[in-house]
Amino acid sequence: MLTVTGEEDRVTSGRRRRALSCALRAQVDVRVDLHHLTHADASLMVDLSVLARRLRAHGRALRLDGAQPHIRRLIELMGLDRQPAVALS
Repeated sequence: MLTVTGEEDRVTSGRRRRALSCALRAQVDVRVDLHHLTHADASLMVDLSVLARRLRAHGRALRLDGAQPHIRRLIELMGLDRQPAVALS
C-alpha cells in the first residue's frame, strides 16, 4: 500500500520516486491511500498512470482509495480512472 498525504506536485515528485519503484516490485495489486492528500497536480496523476501501466504488464492492478472530491475530479479529468487495471473507490 502507498499512502499519499499533504501536497503532491511537480516540486515534490522526486520524493515519491522511491515509493513508486517499491510498488513496482509488489507481487500483489497496489492500493494507494489518498485520504489525506490535500492537493495534487497532473504530475502525480502521470506518475500513477505510469505505475498502473507497468503493474498491468505484470498482471497486477492499481486501486485508488479515499480521494477527496477535488482530487477525484483531477483523477477523472486526467482519465486515470479509465485506464485498464485502475479502480477508483
